[in-house]
Amino acid sequence: MGTMSKRERLEATICGEEADRPPVALWRHFPGDDQNPLELAASTVAFQRQYDFDFIKVTPASSFCVRDWGVEDRWLGNEEGTREYLQHAVHAPEGWYSLQPLDPERGMLAAQLRCLSYIYEEVGDAVPFIQTIFNPLSQAKNLAGKQNLLAYVRECPEALRAGLEVITETTVRFIEAAREQGIAGIFLAVQHASYELLSEREYQEFGVPFDRQVLEAADGLWLNVLHLHGGRVMFDLLSSYPVQVFNWHDRETPPSLREGQAKVQGAVLGGLRQWETLLRGTPDTVRREAHDALRQTGGQRFILGTGCVTPITAPWANLRAAREIVEQKGDVRP
Repeated sequence: MGTMSKRERLEATICGEEADRPPVALWRHFPGDDQNPLELAASTVAFQRQYDFDFIKVTPASSFCVRDWGVEDRWLGNEEGTREYLQHAVHAPEGWYSLQPLDPERGMLAAQLRCLSYIYEEVGDAVPFIQTIFNPLSQAKNLAGKQNLLAYVRECPEALRAGLEVITETTVRFIEAAREQGIAGIFLAVQHASYELLSEREYQEFGVPFDRQVLEAADGLWLNVLHLHGGRVMFDLLSSYPVQVFNWHDRETPPSLREGQAKVQGAVLGGLRQWETLLRGTPDTVRREAHDALRQTGGQRFILGTGCVTPITAPWANLRAAREIVEQKGDVRP
């Protein structure tokens, strides 16, 4: 088999067809750079050129979609590159009723669209790229604070629902605008579909309907990824979401890659631990986990990656090992 393009390789993998090698993708935050669309685009493209992954996940600060509602955040040295929220925008139930839809052509949303435009200018159709979208409930958490959000779920459900409707409308409008910038799909980050935070009934009420509206806006894109964040995730509940790729912390929480692959259509993405392996491990650790992931999945409908972002301090040798191992066809096939 000849060498495939990145899109050909990914589409074959998603469909369960033979590919020239397993795809691989890692991504990271770029703290500081993520406050300027041109700098974020330049850093994202430079990272891609260094490692040549099969797709680019564009990773802005989580505040890009809520900053214009009045939050304040700052990077304080977190090794994931994430920012801490210093000021929230919703302080009482009435605050949810005060939210107004944002215009994607203005403010931080417009800046992120410019970032996507710059990336497309640099990579064109040669490298698929997808935009991170924080699902409406995750955005609500960043507007109100983690513990406050859980209180609103249980004490002020109607107010929260009103806020989620505005957040969802804004997110849908942003995705519609992002499609015009050449994205191959979205990376839908879901943070509350976890039994550690909510019950299934609560997530079915405050998560699922809004997630599905967001995914409907991404319908027709060919590389939509669902990311289930955290532990004890509600995998079965979300396994029918209309995406091409499922990603979760498979080394830290059920299901395993093998079990998850049996539950979904499309591909599974993971196999590497972000902290124990990519940050504190060695290239040999990376290779061992990659081999195990390939054995679990039979090398089919599988993309090598991690359960979440690559720590910004991870040794480059570990990232190189993840990229290089998929080229060793004879060694990595299960």
